[in-house]
Amino acid sequence: MTQIESPKVVKKKLFSPIWLLPVVALILGAWLGVKSIKESGIEIMIHFPSAAGIDIGKTLVKYQGLTVGKVSDIGIDDDLKGVNVKVIMDYRADPFLNQNTLFWLVKPKASITGVEGLDTLFSGNYIAIQPGEGRSTTEFEAQREAPAILPGSEGIMVELKAPKLGSIDVGSPVFFRQVPVGSVVSYRLDGNKQIIISAFVQEQYTHLVHKDSRFWNVSGLKIDASLSGVKINTESIASILAGGISFDSGSETELAKNGDSYPLFHDEQSAIGGINVTLTAANADDISEGTALVYRGITIGQVDSKQLTDDGVQFTTQVDHQYKDLITPDSRFWLSGAELSLKSMKNVGRLITGSVINVLPGSQSATESMQFELAAQAPDLLTADKLALTVEANTHTGVSNGAQVRYKQLPIGQIINVNLSEDFAKVEYQIEILPEFTRLVTQGSFFVPESALAINASLDGVSVATRDLTTMIEGAISLVPAKSKKLVTANDTLTLYESIEAAKSMFAQQQMRTMTLTSIDGADLAEGSPIYYKKMQIGAVNKVNWQAETDKFTVDISIDKKFTPLIKPNTVFWRNNAVAINASLAGVDIDVAPLKGAINGSITLGHLNTELANDTQANLRLYDSQALALMQAKVIDLILPVSAKITANAAIRYQGHQIGEISQVKLNPTLTTLNAKAYLYGDYAERFRRDDSEFFIVEAQISLVGIQAPDTLLTGPYIGVIPGNKTSTTNQFTALNHARLDANVPADAVRFQLVDNQLGSIKVGTPLFFRGINIGQIDGYQLADSGIDITLYAHVETQYRHLVNQSSQFWDASGIKLDVGLFSGAQLEAQSLETILAGGIAIATRDVTNDSNRLSANDRIKLQHKMLPEWAEWQPVQDK
Repeated sequence: MTQIESPKVVKKKLFSPIWLLPVVALILGAWLGVKSIKESGIEIMIHFPSAAGIDIGKTLVKYQGLTVGKVSDIGIDDDLKGVNVKVIMDYRADPFLNQNTLFWLVKPKASITGVEGLDTLFSGNYIAIQPGEGRSTTEFEAQREAPAILPGSEGIMVELKAPKLGSIDVGSPVFFRQVPVGSVVSYRLDGNKQIIISAFVQEQYTHLVHKDSRFWNVSGLKIDASLSGVKINTESIASILAGGISFDSGSETELAKNGDSYPLFHDEQSAIGGINVTLTAANADDISEGTALVYRGITIGQVDSKQLTDDGVQFTTQVDHQYKDLITPDSRFWLSGAELSLKSMKNVGRLITGSVINVLPGSQSATESMQFELAAQAPDLLTADKLALTVEANTHTGVSNGAQVRYKQLPIGQIINVNLSEDFAKVEYQIEILPEFTRLVTQGSFFVPESALAINASLDGVSVATRDLTTMIEGAISLVPAKSKKLVTANDTLTLYESIEAAKSMFAQQQMRTMTLTSIDGADLAEGSPIYYKKMQIGAVNKVNWQAETDKFTVDISIDKKFTPLIKPNTVFWRNNAVAINASLAGVDIDVAPLKGAINGSITLGHLNTELANDTQANLRLYDSQALALMQAKVIDLILPVSAKITANAAIRYQGHQIGEISQVKLNPTLTTLNAKAYLYGDYAERFRRDDSEFFIVEAQISLVGIQAPDTLLTGPYIGVIPGNKTSTTNQFTALNHARLDANVPADAVRFQLVDNQLGSIKVGTPLFFRGINIGQIDGYQLADSGIDITLYAHVETQYRHLVNQSSQFWDASGIKLDVGLFSGAQLEAQSLETILAGGIAIATRDVTNDSNRLSANDRIKLQHKMLPEWAEWQPVQDK
């Protein structure tokens, strides 16, 4: 009977998930609509004088290189006075579109002061924006020129007032001690009497501008020509072409602020000025404005003005800034004119130029009170004795007797004698210093000769200076005082250096730390070769000396005092190659030394890891390379056979592993051996420098059985080494022609001796065979003193020691043995191809090896010449 299932009643859902799709689509569409409206951009209008250089859809609006808009349309304005440019700005620029926001067109511009907008040559003209403050707007008036200070520029703006502009232009540099620190950004007329120049000083140099700073014009060339010489001076080539402004820091009491105003002087002398001195006299005879103030024939100032007072006439004078130290409260002033008499005529030129005011410096400290009485005649000079000194120089500088001794170009003494020293090593100048200047000469002072003609040319400018005719004819020396307050005494000896630079070099040398390095050669170094640390020069080589007794070199070096902390127990030195090339499959690395180091050679200072610094003398050795230095390689001497083909850079190896290298090979003066200098790497030096270490030459050996050391056919011979076992070490070894074959024989190998009356084809290395298996070899041979027999020294390897004992028989299996009998016929005997070519010794053992029949190094066994048939039947069985 068929069973019918009951129907299931399913309740219908009130909401189907399919209705989520239109809801999500509606939300997404609304969000995209809002986003599109928000990011659609902002349309603004900029009025330009013309549309030149602006293209619809191409010209961009940029802020500090970032594109923030694009030109969408261009139209002519209603007044026909320009064009209206419509720009679609990025919606994110809305906060910056304010009333004071500035727009201007950037296009390439070339002038003497430089090139602007160079990037527009590739990207095209663009409109620049500088955000401003104020209410939001969409209409703007474009600027005709870029603002004085561009966005991102930090610094201060000062105003300079001058009666005329001269060669200064927008972009002219602003200098401080010939270093460009800013530029001129604009200028304008202030009424009809002066010009106001706006100068911008960069932020990092604003601390140099103070309230009392002085600015002066350094444009073009300045030429000062007089009977005492011609002086040409300029700030830089840029200032010659485009003008320039320089300034000083003033008293450095209060920093300048934006908008501060300063006068612009026409030259440095006017800007810096000097000091004002007031003189009083009973009358003004022979004195007028412009009358010179003279000290020892040099004009140090002039009379600026004169006026009547109740006490007579008062003169206002100005002393040049460089001579202000000559004016002290006890200085003397007197009027001097031409002196004519029946006996002599002095200062005849003053009949034309007029009288002058002579100055005699005092010895007191300066004060603010600078008022003096002008005497009618010269005062009595001081009666103290002159200071006699001796000045030494390495060479004669050309100055003669009577030449002046000067300080800041002022005569302060005279050379009275020139002679050689007693040992003829120095030139001695006897000089006298005038009494009023003795306080200038203190302990540590020195002298330099003056040049009649000095030319200084550089990228910053060209300076040509000449001295007076007296300097050209007689010469002169100048005093360079020291900071010490301790005065020299009579007959003290001071030094005359060749120049200020030579003196500074000598003083710097005295402040440097000196060291002596040892080297196996001259290392291509010379006096003055630089010493580098991380490619920065920290010292120099003083001298390179050859030590004849050791055939080594010593290198005297100096390290600047501030770098002496680099000298540590783990400090090492190595010489640099002019060009180092490291080529591999990964690429080619070329390291070129600095030009000075490439020409004169150079040294680098480095440091080892602390755990490697175990040699107290390591930092006194000059290594050939950085790798050798960092490995603390040790130098050894090798004596090689004269026939050895070992060359520099040949490897030193132990069982194929390189443990050192040959640095230098040269023929011994006796022509019998070669002397080689070698390095053993620091990790291996201790073991391989032991007294019983053995060095030998490894080169290819070609024979019928094959080639030994075939790699030397390509790389050349190298030095092999066997480490020693003694505790004592040495640095000198004699290399053998070949390795001692038993040197690597294990200590537990079986050693014994074979005896024969002839050597035959047996040689060192002849193998020992047991049933055709190589189990040992011949290590050497020796002819007996009697000449009767030959002793062969042999060994059997450790794993085969149970195969030989005192019952063993040894026979020569070399070559081919042919036995021909009348009735027995011919019998041919040969072991193997190897024994046919290279020889060999066969072994047969009768008894089992035990402690009673083991072989020792002193056992002598007769070497048979042929094998007996019963030997082939011997089969000793070892105990298990």
